[in-house]
Amino acid sequence: MAGAVTVSHDQWSSRFAFLMAAVGSSVGLGNLWRFSAEAGQNGGGAFIMIYLSCVLLIGIPVLMSEYIIGRAGNANSAIRSVNDIADHSGVGRKWSLLAWIGMIASFLIVSFYCVVAAWVIIYIPKFLMGAFEGQTAIQISAQFGAARENIWGLSPANLGVMWAFTAFAALTAWLVARGVNQGIEWAAKVLMPMFFFLLFALSIYSLWSGFSTRIPDASGAPSNGAVEALKFLFMADFSKVTPEVITRALAQAFFSIGLGSAIMITYGSYLPKSINIPKSAIIVGLTDTGVALMAGLAIFPIVFAHGLDVNSGAGLFFETLPVALSSAPGGNLIGAAFFFLAIFAAVTSSISLLEPVVAWVIEKFQVSRKTAAIGMGLLMWVMGLGSIFIDGFMGMLDGKLTGAIMLPLAGLLTVLFVGWRMNKSMVDEQMADASPLLRAVLFNLVRYVAPVFVFAVLVLGIDHSYFNDVLGNLLGIAAG
Repeated sequence: MAGAVTVSHDQWSSRFAFLMAAVGSSVGLGNLWRFSAEAGQNGGGAFIMIYLSCVLLIGIPVLMSEYIIGRAGNANSAIRSVNDIADHSGVGRKWSLLAWIGMIASFLIVSFYCVVAAWVIIYIPKFLMGAFEGQTAIQISAQFGAARENIWGLSPANLGVMWAFTAFAALTAWLVARGVNQGIEWAAKVLMPMFFFLLFALSIYSLWSGFSTRIPDASGAPSNGAVEALKFLFMADFSKVTPEVITRALAQAFFSIGLGSAIMITYGSYLPKSINIPKSAIIVGLTDTGVALMAGLAIFPIVFAHGLDVNSGAGLFFETLPVALSSAPGGNLIGAAFFFLAIFAAVTSSISLLEPVVAWVIEKFQVSRKTAAIGMGLLMWVMGLGSIFIDGFMGMLDGKLTGAIMLPLAGLLTVLFVGWRMNKSMVDEQMADASPLLRAVLFNLVRYVAPVFVFAVLVLGIDHSYFNDVLGNLLGIAAG
């Protein structure tokens, strides 16, 4: 390949292995926890239609751009890939900023992601021991708060966050240390098929449970939980569409698919030339969306069947859903299975979030993968302590920094780089397997459509009042 720097490193063993790893990276707690919460708070069907549009018009083109950078650069780290392409294209290495931002963002995200995964782990023995039976939403909310504040508990029914967090962080680092084929690929090929089977089974159970109930709809007419859930998910009320809803839909697409985080650039560098990049990007983007919708079918029918609040945000996953599951037939086992399913999704995502910085450390400092994974795993663990012990730290990293600024900014720089600065022959070479029409459509989306919308979500997503307050405090300190 013209201009590519060939570096000896791992490759995916097959197209199936790559797709499972890429889908595993995309499909995580964002699909199960955050997607349901966002849909519930932002108008259900209207939000989902906007989300689908964001995935098709923006998410898939950005995803494809990241794969193109990864395979064309053919380096271990995303930063090296961008630098090599920039050199060949005759543009400055300042474009490596997109990879730096993405790599740092993914590392910040995995630090608090491990904490959220710890909450999920804690819920599994609680379900198995019937801790939620007969509890109201308020009581379970109190249990959730107590579980987050219980740091050192040792009993299975009262497991401390620290132990679950440490175990999950160690598992993540261990799998990354095993390498692309024996660690990341192995986990994806084993866990993702199990994840799909469990999610499908839970969706069927939830729909059956919903159809078995009799509840009134909004007009008072007889209905059931499944019908109300389907109406909620697929009937769009565009009167609820606001600029904020559009912004949140695009932000959810970024968070869910893993865009802007340097993950897909790193995964793209492990792609053999035989894999069709445009087709793979479409498959991954649509599969991620399909899983998010199926998660909605696994959650909302049973929530509607029990007359619970669908607008409870993150509480929908950790507070509202346990109320519904614990009161359903076999609910304790179903609840444990659902949260066990969430762990499968969390593992494949967490290893992908840690991989970019580990790949960079290996290349930069010429150390073994094991050394890099242990070192970055320990640093990830230390960073995660902030989300456990400091109030508002996780919200700042998630909503104020990575989700609102870093991921959209890295995504914007990515499409500008591929669409306007990268040597066009290199882009064409990576898209050679696609039809001329598909190449033209996707490249024009990368060049003209995606930058406009990603810039919009970057501007609209920033909490200006938050940064004004911070700036004001800093100026006050300086003046004092």
